[in-house]
Amino acid sequence: MEEKLVQRLESAVVRLEALSTGFTARSLPENGDDAPLDPSILAFDDLLGQYLARVSAAAEKIGGQVLEVTAILQEAFTVLRELLVKVKQTQKPDLAGLAEFLKPLNEVISKANKLAEGRRSDFFNHLKAAVDSLSALAWIAYTGKECGMSMPIAHVEESWQMAEFYNNKILVEYKSKDPNHVEWAKALKELYLPGLRDYVKSNYPLGPVWSSTGKAVTAAPPKAPRPSAPAPPPPPPASLFTSESSQPSSSTGYKHGMSAVFQEINSGKPVTSGLRKVTDDMKTKNRAERTGVVGSSEKETRTSAPSFSKAGPPKLELQMGRKWVVENQIGKKSLVIDDCDAKQSVYIFGCKDSVLQVQGKVNNITVDKCTKMGVVFRDVVAAFEIVNCNGVEVQCQGSAPTISVDNTAGCQLYLSKESLGVSITTAKSSEINVLVPGSEPDGDWGEHSLPQQFVHIFKDGHFETTPVSHSGG
Repeated sequence: MEEKLVQRLESAVVRLEALSTGFTARSLPENGDDAPLDPSILAFDDLLGQYLARVSAAAEKIGGQVLEVTAILQEAFTVLRELLVKVKQTQKPDLAGLAEFLKPLNEVISKANKLAEGRRSDFFNHLKAAVDSLSALAWIAYTGKECGMSMPIAHVEESWQMAEFYNNKILVEYKSKDPNHVEWAKALKELYLPGLRDYVKSNYPLGPVWSSTGKAVTAAPPKAPRPSAPAPPPPPPASLFTSESSQPSSSTGYKHGMSAVFQEINSGKPVTSGLRKVTDDMKTKNRAERTGVVGSSEKETRTSAPSFSKAGPPKLELQMGRKWVVENQIGKKSLVIDDCDAKQSVYIFGCKDSVLQVQGKVNNITVDKCTKMGVVFRDVVAAFEIVNCNGVEVQCQGSAPTISVDNTAGCQLYLSKESLGVSITTAKSSEINVLVPGSEPDGDWGEHSLPQQFVHIFKDGHFETTPVSHSGG
């Protein structure tokens, strides 16, 4: 009895703290007398009060679109909390029922995705960081090894990686301009790592625990239109998991199986149609048409894609089992290669305004004739090469022995602590900046400009070359 009283008091304190930081009454909904006493729900309230409140407080100081997207972020976490409460009162659904169960979360994420679309704003990096981070909430869709997703803890970590690309750009841009933006970016990362990751690790490492005696969830039956009724409205906008601009064109089809679950809501197609791996017959060497189409969603949406390279069709394919080719991708922000090994190479050619993740160790990566291209990779055995490019941003999350930049204008390299021993070679290139992490975990990134001008002096029978130093450099 005394223990229950203490739990009630702790829950009340968390709610009061959350309310004091700007949460609405909906942020921490009442779900009966028993729900707040559940340890996992209490722990989620702690997550909201400790981490999400910090993001919200920083957004209040910034205002504008940053505050707007943070409000949607808060709403998404609130919906996730409501779903966690319902999980304990619901039997494990089938795939169609799961799509119906997760519909509220999909709707919030669709709202966030809309905010990041359209004309590019001054807070584009904030919007993308927040919107891309929401894919981490899809861990609740994990139903077992056969569902096509990574396990919950790994899913949260992998989902943050794409958001971190934009989050790091905020830290660099506002490092000496506005501490509120820096605080917002740091708080956003900590909301997921360690916040959500540790919460899932402690409470749901194997996914949500459904009730064996609760109510069943079934998909809502489609409504037949009346004969005299007007044509039904168009389907709702695609969510973060299904839009062409946001959904990863993954080397394993839909490794994050949430995309297939949410696509079923809008399309009415069987959910399992999206949960496919790259089989031998899908690889380029075994296919007659050699179109380079990897995922089913890519095939369905390419015909309506507004941006198209005149150089040829877009490709993301594995050739002869040894070389990943990414060509002519225009405006694709979430390209992913996650089925790779250390014997394979990656060749990126003719891409523009796109972002590629390479989730695994490969032999080498080459970026050739690309414009405004972002590449996030973990480890390379040999080298990362950039040649004939304009405006490239590269983030190394693991190790790379060599990075070479040739005939390139505008290049930003983000190094990890493991890659600080890298050898960087440059030739005929300008505006090359290298950003290195601070000595402290929360320290600011250090930015270093590599020299592009040199002085050559003939001395003692040979030329001595030294870089030109600029004041303030």
